Order: sequence, then structure tokens, then C-alpha cells
Amino acid sequence: MKSHFTFSKEQRNGIFLLLVLIVILQCIYFFVDFGSDKIVVDEEALSEYTKEIDSLRQVQLEQNKPKIFPFNPNYITDFKGSTLGMSNEEIDRLLDYRKQDKWINSAHQFQEVTIVSDSLLDAISPYFKFPDWVTNSKQSSSHASFSYNNAPKTFAQKGDLNTATAQQLQKVNGIGEVLSERIVKFRNKLKGGFVGDAQLQDVYGLTPEVIEKITEQFTVKTPIPIKKIDLNTATVDELVTIPHIDYDLANEIVEQRKLREGFQSIDELKKVKNFPSNKIKIIELYLHLEKEKR
Repeated sequence: MKSHFTFSKEQRNGIFLLLVLIVILQCIYFFVDFGSDKIVVDEEALSEYTKEIDSLRQVQLEQNKPKIFPFNPNYITDFKGSTLGMSNEEIDRLLDYRKQDKWINSAHQFQEVTIVSDSLLDAISPYFKFPDWVTNSKQSSSHASFSYNNAPKTFAQKGDLNTATAQQLQKVNGIGEVLSERIVKFRNKLKGGFVGDAQLQDVYGLTPEVIEKITEQFTVKTPIPIKKIDLNTATVDELVTIPHIDYDLANEIVEQRKLREGFQSIDELKKVKNFPSNKIKIIELYLHLEKEKR
């Protein structure tokens, strides 16, 4: 072991010099500041720059906000209501009110039904868009001669469903821009117009309640001329030309006709397998019986 700790004079001098260098370097590290010169910040310029950044950020946030377009509050859905900031309870109150076939005609009535806060009402009510007959009724008494009331109209007083414009249809409670345009487009596809009022059932989005309101104000006065088919002599190829009757159903009708030795009334079609009973009013527009049982 002694041989490991025995150094020559040169080795001892080298070790001493190394220790001195280590001590000097440690002192330099602890006592000498190697940092750069102190940076001088212009506080006023920095403040102006920060304000500009904040204003640009605010502008960007405003641009990114969802844009609200005018809408009829009667048709607010769950999704639309949530985007407007309405709670689930407020939306449910509106939907329950509409299920009773009741309509909201003012911002004040909207708040009474939904119980939304004043702040939310102030934010969304400027975008409410009610039918013209609602808004104009508060401004002009002359509207009374054109408004739709609860008194039943005679055939002569009703408008023609085959010539009514989308704007005229929108005067019916429950018909907005989308539905009125959809009715006109469907009518134009029929190559001549409606045969009867029952064909409104085929317009997507029209509920039975809305159809009833339409037929209170409009009816088919100028039906397109069609040649009705005798139900008891019609062939399969003739039956499939009628809306809602395909080849399978046509064959079922012919088979049932043979079993019955002829139909006594068009309503007996409801007993045919897979017959769309809810479309009977449309189908019977194209059928007749030479000797229908009364």
C-alpha cells in the first residue's frame, strides 16, 4: 500500500499545481458575473404593443363567433336552442308549447313560454323573424281583409293550390320559406299540378296539422285532367302507374280482387296485404268503380 501513496518531487508539484488551478476556477465561477449587459425595456412601447395584440385577438374572436341569421323562433330545435344559449328546460318548454299546436307571435310571448332571462332575450330577439301577416297585423288594420281567421272558408273563397305562390303559402300558420318552396317544387314535378288536396301528404315535412291548415285556405280548383282506372278491370301494368303502387302490390290487388270476385268499394283496398292505408286518399284520386257499393 505504501507504494501507492509515495510520489516523487515532480509528482507532488504537479498535484499541488492542479489543486491551485481548481480553487482558482471555482472562485472565478462564483465571484465573476458572466451575464450580458442589462437590457433596457421601453415600458411605454411594450404597453402599446400589448394593447395592439389584444385588440387584434379580440377582432379575431368576434370573427370566429357563429353568425346568427334571422329565424322564426317557432322552429327552434334542440341544437339551435343550445347554440343560442338556451337551457334544456327552456327548449323543452318551447317544444311542449308547439306540440299543443300553438304559435309564438312576439318576443314577449317567447319569454313567457320559455322563461328565458332578459339578457338572453335581448341578445336573440333582434333575430326573430315572424311571418309577414303577424308583423303587419300590428301595423295596419287593412290586413284584416286578408288575414286568415278561424271562420271556415267556402270553396270560392279559398285560393287555388295549383296557382298559389310560395309567398302566398307562407301566410298559412306553420308554413315558412322552406316548406312553401318545397310545396311549389313538388307541384311542378307533377306535370300539371295537383290532382287533389290529398297529394300534400307526399310533401316532405308537412304534418297532418299543417296540411289541415293549408286546406282551410287553399284547395285544388284546377286539377289536372286524368283518366281514372276502373279498380275491378285494371291490369297490373295499369295499377303500377298509380303513385304508391308497385308491381308487388299491384299483383296482390289483382289476386285479392279475384278472391272477392271484385271490389265493392275502394276502401276494401285497405285489406290487401302491404297496402299503404295512410295513402288511400291519394290512390283513390286515380281509381273509380263502375258499380261502387254505397
